[in-house]
Amino acid sequence: MSLLEIRDLSTDIRLSKSVVHALDHINLHVDAGECLGLVGESGSGKTMTAMSIEQLLPPGGHIVSGEILFDGEDLVKLNEARLRQIRGGDIGMIFQDPMTSLNPVLPIGDQVAEPLMLHRGMGKSQALKNVVDMLGLVGIPSPAQRIKDFPHQLSGGQRQRVMIAMALICQPKLLIADEPTTALDVTVQKQILELVDKLREEFHMAMILVTHDLGVIAGSADRVVVMYAGKVAEMADVHTLFAAPKHRYTDALFEALPERAAGTGERLYSIPGLPPDLTEPPPACRFAPRCRFAVEACRTQVPPTTTISTPHGPQEYACFVPRTTPLHIPEPVDLRTIIPELARVEAAELGAAALVPAEKLPAEDGPAEAGLAAASVSDATGWVAPSTFIPVDGVPLLQIKGAVKDFPVTAGAILRRHIGDISAVADVTVSIPRGTTLGLVGESGCGKTTLGRLVVGLDVPTSGEILFRGRRISKLRGKEAKEGRRNVQFMFQDSYASLDPRMRVRQILREPLDIQHVGTPKDRNARVDELLADVGLPARAAERYPHEFSGGQRQRIGLARALALQPGLIVADEPVSALDVSIQAQVLNLMKDLQRDRELTYLFISHDLSVVRYLSDVIAVMYLGKMVEVGPAPEVYSHPKHHYTRGLIDTIPIPDPVIEKQKAKLGVRGELPSAMTPPSGCRFRTRCPAAQDLCARVEPTLQPGGGQVAMPADEVAAETARAVAAGTVPYLVACHFPINGHAAVDALERSETSG
Repeated sequence: MSLLEIRDLSTDIRLSKSVVHALDHINLHVDAGECLGLVGESGSGKTMTAMSIEQLLPPGGHIVSGEILFDGEDLVKLNEARLRQIRGGDIGMIFQDPMTSLNPVLPIGDQVAEPLMLHRGMGKSQALKNVVDMLGLVGIPSPAQRIKDFPHQLSGGQRQRVMIAMALICQPKLLIADEPTTALDVTVQKQILELVDKLREEFHMAMILVTHDLGVIAGSADRVVVMYAGKVAEMADVHTLFAAPKHRYTDALFEALPERAAGTGERLYSIPGLPPDLTEPPPACRFAPRCRFAVEACRTQVPPTTTISTPHGPQEYACFVPRTTPLHIPEPVDLRTIIPELARVEAAELGAAALVPAEKLPAEDGPAEAGLAAASVSDATGWVAPSTFIPVDGVPLLQIKGAVKDFPVTAGAILRRHIGDISAVADVTVSIPRGTTLGLVGESGCGKTTLGRLVVGLDVPTSGEILFRGRRISKLRGKEAKEGRRNVQFMFQDSYASLDPRMRVRQILREPLDIQHVGTPKDRNARVDELLADVGLPARAAERYPHEFSGGQRQRIGLARALALQPGLIVADEPVSALDVSIQAQVLNLMKDLQRDRELTYLFISHDLSVVRYLSDVIAVMYLGKMVEVGPAPEVYSHPKHHYTRGLIDTIPIPDPVIEKQKAKLGVRGELPSAMTPPSGCRFRTRCPAAQDLCARVEPTLQPGGGQVAMPADEVAAETARAVAAGTVPYLVACHFPINGHAAVDALERSETSG
């Protein structure tokens, strides 16, 4: 018998003038000790399924029909008193945003102790002792002292660990984790997922993992449910689903992954259109309006659920034209043995267009989403054509020379004594030629965002220079300063927080035009309409408020605002980190299109190396304020020379369950040291598997190829200048003992070598 079984569940949300049919006849189950992954785009019903189980529906939400059987009890029929006993006691939940889920005015110890006092009847002193043990178990350092801290005093990863502790403190039978690692960097994400897996095994808990990250699902889930528009599209064990998905929506999610286009120069596949309005859902297949392979039956009938047997268990899907080839290695198929409707879509998959009339083949994409060839031509090394990187007039668009940014740390409410400095950016030098993208990568706290703020002038460097078109940004005054602000724009990570909720989109996009007195009021309105068209939004969007848009649409508005003054450089700070894979593909494709059409230059900040690899020409890796590796994107990603870069790449969740299991022991280990007291010598040495005594005594310099013999700074500058003049990108590494040879060795062999 399953621990949790959902039968024919339908959930509605009543609005003032309509009803949202959020879930439509959902059927799924979770066995004891099993991890079930729920995946799909935003609005697919993942979180609503979790909220229905917990009976924590939003205002107007109610279960219309169906059963939710948990350990033999139907949660739908229970009274509120019994539900409160189960919530937090037998069912724990990790919410998506720990900062908004934790009470800002209560110490974390009191918050984690509360479930023990409510559900287990413990006194406060005994509960706090258990809290100290649990905080230690989830990896919070010095837990006896930290129980007195407030949420704002913890890092993002530590707050997420507190949420995990709160969910597990009563040792529940079922844990529901709703996007537990969204927007966390890859190293913290790996730590959190490993921690949850370890505790799940230790407590023999079942788990529902809600996420849009297919890589996370591959490494953590036993079975997967793919949801679309409030319905289950496909259900299978993780190995079957990732090797041979059947539903065309599942197939499209895999196609949109940046990993599939990295190194090819191809556009990411972007699912056209938007999910349906669930106040009036389509009467037939809900994915048909967006499906490349839809046939007439898809538009007129509801597809029945088909169940097939696989070596790992049953696979269920609801699709009239399922995929019949494996995802990664297509095998030849005899089209004569397939029914006509399947034969023509199979031919499109296998590239066998000649076998069927061309006019009957399904369109791969609409005109706006057609695949485009790469703007640059690769040479034998996999790098782009040299002409792309020759600076205009011999001067790169952006030059960062020896940039340093220290933040003073003070103590005392009145005297404010200076007790030290946080070294956020430490002697960073890098350039970006016009029309290219520099991808800036590193963990949270490495200095990426601070460097971006220095570039746009939101912060002033402690020392060093930031030059835009050869002019120092911090020294510009008057008209020149005004022009400089127009030419460098910022694209923020949280599009919702960066848009004024009281202003309509037209006001938001007009604001920079009004401040800079660009044209007449009529010209500015016309410019707003033009910007909306450029980012793929309809003109009527100008009269709506930010809360009326999806996350991807808000990010498009943020990009439109950054483009309003026609800048030469855009600093994009984690612009797609919290977006699901299909929306992420749309935003990344849009950024590439605009770069091609307008010769834009991007400083693209992200912790996701697969996204950076897809979008960037050059990758720069930062660690604790220092630049440790800079080079051509394909080379850095495929053959990294610094051990930190190698660790970051190994930590990236790969949408392949076999690879994820093999590289479980790989990646960056340990905690990021304090930027107030960074380690001597190489700042990465405390976490480096190759560190030696030299690393503690001598700081490695950024130089071609790295190595123990430091090349003089003037020689490094000269060699860099020669590389740029030749139209290539120099490969610089700051490591005494760099990785030699081909870095992409067998993952299992590396894990055995590292112990």
